[in-house]
Amino acid sequence: MTEPLIKIAGLYKLFGRSPSKHMGLVKEGLPKDEILKKTGHTLGLKDINLEINRSEIYVIMGLSGSGKSTLIRHFNRLIDPTEGRVEVEGQDIMELNDAQLRDFRRKKMSMVFQRFGLLPHKTVVDNVAFGLKVRGIGKEERQKKAQQWLDDVGLKGYEDQYPGQLSGGQQQRVGLARALCTDAEILLMDEAFSALDPLIRSEMQDQLIELQEKLHKTIIFITHDLDEALRIGDRIAILRDGELVQVGEPADILLNPADDYVEKFVRDVNRARALTVDTVMKPAKFRISAETVGEALKEMRTSKHEYAYNVTDEGYQGALSLDQLEEMDKSSYSDPLCDEHYYDSDVNVEPDAVIEEVIPDTLDQEYPIPVVDEDGKLQGELTRDTIAEVLSPHTEPEAEETEEAEAKEAEAESEAKKEKEKEEEIAKAP
Repeated sequence: MTEPLIKIAGLYKLFGRSPSKHMGLVKEGLPKDEILKKTGHTLGLKDINLEINRSEIYVIMGLSGSGKSTLIRHFNRLIDPTEGRVEVEGQDIMELNDAQLRDFRRKKMSMVFQRFGLLPHKTVVDNVAFGLKVRGIGKEERQKKAQQWLDDVGLKGYEDQYPGQLSGGQQQRVGLARALCTDAEILLMDEAFSALDPLIRSEMQDQLIELQEKLHKTIIFITHDLDEALRIGDRIAILRDGELVQVGEPADILLNPADDYVEKFVRDVNRARALTVDTVMKPAKFRISAETVGEALKEMRTSKHEYAYNVTDEGYQGALSLDQLEEMDKSSYSDPLCDEHYYDSDVNVEPDAVIEEVIPDTLDQEYPIPVVDEDGKLQGELTRDTIAEVLSPHTEPEAEETEEAEAKEAEAESEAKKEKEKEEEIAKAP
């Protein structure tokens, strides 16, 4: 199994003059507000344990005060923990001396801030090249490299402008280009897009996804916006009051919230827009490997399936309907299977397609839609019922609650029956 690039173990942060003195209260489980009341210290993080893999976008999210910005500042030791380890490639960065830490920050990690953090008196190209200048890279080389990154983030022609002449979205692109220009393997992005207008924010998310497909950086992205987290994150960690509540892939978070806190986050999310086909598809129920109409008909009759997916050595061929084959003349049984025999000859979906985009395809289909990847391999099937179930979630009562309700109902019925019998006896009395 591949070792994680970053590992956080037993991380605590208690803000105040004597944090170590009061760590016992934290570990006893005293609530954040009680710790503040008793000690005057603020609990920032409590027993954080997580692993971040190389080349993934790892989103850390939570409401204001949840500890997400505190956590990201531990990755490059802008904040030192009260207890715990922060390891990067197996190296505990708490063991780095001042010179090693400066080198680590310059070469291993870059940071993109919410408020851009640009130098107003320097041109755009000089802002982008600033990290290289600090590392002692010659002017010609750093200017060339900075220009390349400006081109990549869509700011070609703006190199001689100053930050004050740019829009907020353009300034954030400069900040992103500056972080990328250092060739740091790890990008720390603290609410990087939250100060932008919704349209510009969406464009920046698209650009980050597009760049990541090419660069394969390890990105730790902080946000309070679940829609943003679901859109860009490979995995999401949710914090509440300094504690890690849930870690999982976007679909896990959305479909299986760990508790009421996470449930409130996901309640109003547009699931059709957030989920992809591969997160909700079911396994393909029945596969055959026929070459002729007759072979397909024989296999389907034997299996008693109404539909089947034909998969040969060459890969997925198409979906067949038993009713359609039964209607064919026996003289065609020796005919090789071709597009005219498949009911999905022009209808199938890819695993990474967004549910919202494929809903129209499911409406007129009697049978499930096959899910086929770009290599022509059958991955599963998608039905209207599956989509309806995912988009209209309902919570089943717990078994214990159901039994209790049934017992109460039975008791009420018994009492009602007794009352009725009593009334009848009274009515019969002389």
